[in-house]
Amino acid sequence: MGEANASEEFSALVRARRSVRDFLPDQVPGDVLDAVLADSSWAPSWSNTQPYLVAVAEGPQRDRLAAELQRQFDAGMAAQSGGLLDKVRALVTRTGIPNGDFDTTLEYPDELQPFRRATGFGLYETLGIDRADRAARDTQLRRNFEFFGAPVAVFLFVHSGLKEFAVLDAGIWLQTFMLSAHVHGLATCAQGALATWPDPVRKEFDVPERYKLVCGVSVGYASDHPVNSYNPGRRDLPRADPRR
Repeated sequence: MGEANASEEFSALVRARRSVRDFLPDQVPGDVLDAVLADSSWAPSWSNTQPYLVAVAEGPQRDRLAAELQRQFDAGMAAQSGGLLDKVRALVTRTGIPNGDFDTTLEYPDELQPFRRATGFGLYETLGIDRADRAARDTQLRRNFEFFGAPVAVFLFVHSGLKEFAVLDAGIWLQTFMLSAHVHGLATCAQGALATWPDPVRKEFDVPERYKLVCGVSVGYASDHPVNSYNPGRRDLPRADPRR
């Protein structure tokens, strides 16, 4: 393969990858998933420390996690929109209250809000969901917690001892994982929402306390649902002007 062809193929690859939000139920062959994980293990990291840990949920384990995460979501929505009794119940049982290792309910900076909103509005428009239709928006948000129907859910943990640099390395690992998945014919969706409630994941997997859940990734084969045609594009890369 010539250098020009390789660069063109890489440019096409990074532009073709999408966040898929509707998956077929078809199972992912073990050898394909293993190949993608093997590729991702070659992602560069801080002093080659590889400060991350992955938990891969399939089959009944995946189904149990989806059921529990949706239960947490439903309880949280009931507490948010319900009466005093619903709020008290959530506080007493601690069900539905976000307790992630990282705060997934953060406020977006003003300068970044326009990009977030444009992406959200475009997504809902593709889905045919009116901005004022709160019930439909909540239903779509709930789909995060059943992995959009994907048969595989990968949970990515980072070592707290390396602080922010572990998260940096996790991002590099995640990009490598998603690009390899795309090359192998798989679709993915990286989801910060899946870090909202880490306890169900820890119940299913033996994860040392020093590792913190930063996000999840749904993995499988894309359906032909219109949502998967959505392409928000990218803005020009922000670059700092040189000082004069």
